Amino acid sequence: MTRPLELITRIEAALGQPGAASSDFDLNPGTVLPKDRKLRDAAVLILISDLGGAPTVYLTKRASGLKHHPGQIAFPGGKLDEGDASLEAAALREAHEEIALPDGAAQIIGHLPPHETVTGFTVTPVVARLARPFTPMVELGEVAEVFEVPLTHVMDPARYSIEGRHWRGATRYYFTVPFGPYYIWGATARMLRALAERVAA
Repeated sequence: MTRPLELITRIEAALGQPGAASSDFDLNPGTVLPKDRKLRDAAVLILISDLGGAPTVYLTKRASGLKHHPGQIAFPGGKLDEGDASLEAAALREAHEEIALPDGAAQIIGHLPPHETVTGFTVTPVVARLARPFTPMVELGEVAEVFEVPLTHVMDPARYSIEGRHWRGATRYYFTVPFGPYYIWGATARMLRALAERVAA
């Protein structure tokens, strides 16, 4: 069994290796996407903490009143704004707005290749390590809850399963990696699995 600190070291090493982009359509190869589609840039923060013992990853439950993905489990993050200097800056800004992550409290250690979503975004997952403790506080307009999941749980490819549901006239398949009462699925699960696959390689 990989020890937690060894796992973080392996994540840092894995992020330095090339990898393929992912998408919400990976498990649905028959999906035909318009070649002229225009995707909007976005970034999410995969924030790892090992300050309190066993490493964890921060996740949020989105507010129920949001237009996109209400009530779903997600990373802190959002679209790239004009004032953002980079995708990394966008991920950190969104984490500050959504869960009150202070400036300078996270150290970026790398990022994954982009992930295309069904909602028309190309999302860059930015991976960071918490540099000092903080008290998460949610922005209630966007986030209903913030919680932590053990890093060993989401970095174990065997914990992922494939499920499907009817969507826009067809069955759409997606990854899931449930944890306790939290149903982690879709783009969030796919990005976590992409990281797990790279670490396990």
